[in-house]
Amino acid sequence: MAKKSKKAFVTGITGQDGSYLAELLLDKGYEVYGFLRRSSSQTYGNVAHLKHQIKFLFGDLTDPASISMYLAQTQPDEIYNLGSQSHVHSSWDQPIATADQTGLGALRIYEAVRNVCPKARVYQASTSELFGETSLSPQNEKTPIVPNNPYAAAKALAHFDAQIYRKSFKLFISTGILFNHESPRRSPDFVTRKVSLAVAAIKLKLKGGQIPLGQGNIPVINDFSQLEMGNLEAKRDWGFAGDYVQAMWLILQHKKPDDFVVATGETHTVKELCETAFAHVGLNWKKYVVVNKKWVRPTETGPLVGDFTKIQKTLGWKPTVKFKELVGMMVESDLAKLR
Repeated sequence: MAKKSKKAFVTGITGQDGSYLAELLLDKGYEVYGFLRRSSSQTYGNVAHLKHQIKFLFGDLTDPASISMYLAQTQPDEIYNLGSQSHVHSSWDQPIATADQTGLGALRIYEAVRNVCPKARVYQASTSELFGETSLSPQNEKTPIVPNNPYAAAKALAHFDAQIYRKSFKLFISTGILFNHESPRRSPDFVTRKVSLAVAAIKLKLKGGQIPLGQGNIPVINDFSQLEMGNLEAKRDWGFAGDYVQAMWLILQHKKPDDFVVATGETHTVKELCETAFAHVGLNWKKYVVVNKKWVRPTETGPLVGDFTKIQKTLGWKPTVKFKELVGMMVESDLAKLR
């Protein structure tokens, strides 16, 4: 008798992480259900190439009825909650929507799991933003959580509720405290892709207009000769999203639910990001990068650098893609797209 396929229910499946995770799960023989919002002109984002392999379920993290209905119908073995309002900058403009989608959205999933599929294993996407403006470095699973922006506060609600539901109701809910992770599939609203796209446009000497950049078409390239940035001294721990979804999967294969930091253990400034990206195409970043105060956050997080000792010792995970390789990969991808 053939072995029954595992079923995975993934929110945020059209995003960067969701697409890499979907590929991983499909490669492992999973039946994959993608939970996403219906729109008037339906797009499938980063999983368009997989749309005939994924079973899409149309609902919303703000609608508990749709979550419960689909979890009851599908009875998944694993649930990956990657869906959220995930932009720190936007969370200042939309704090209530961010709290609803990112914080309460996770809680609605835990409640649905408790009521309709209590045996399912749940992965909750936590974030290094939880640590706020910490003075402790590097950060690990025991570093105090002190969020200092609305997005981080919403993620803190989801993170603490994951621990509470795990303890109180004996549910298998694990969290991955993921530090910044990037790829060519990253939305242009995020700083790494904003930089790689600008570098490609400047290198190719594109003329006129501006490249439409994701949500709100954020204009960061003026006449393709200048890149507007915020705080160049902000420090982050950047890894490759393809590595990090491997960690997500491993976390749900562990014998017990737990919290794990997923990081590279290296920190780089935004200035280094710009320098590395422009150097990849033989340009001097100082000629093109200008600071615009409107891109500076009201409060800055970090410096962030993660200690991934626990997940390495417990699950055997470690990052494989280095910072310079990651930046080069993103610039090359955007060069190819813009050509």
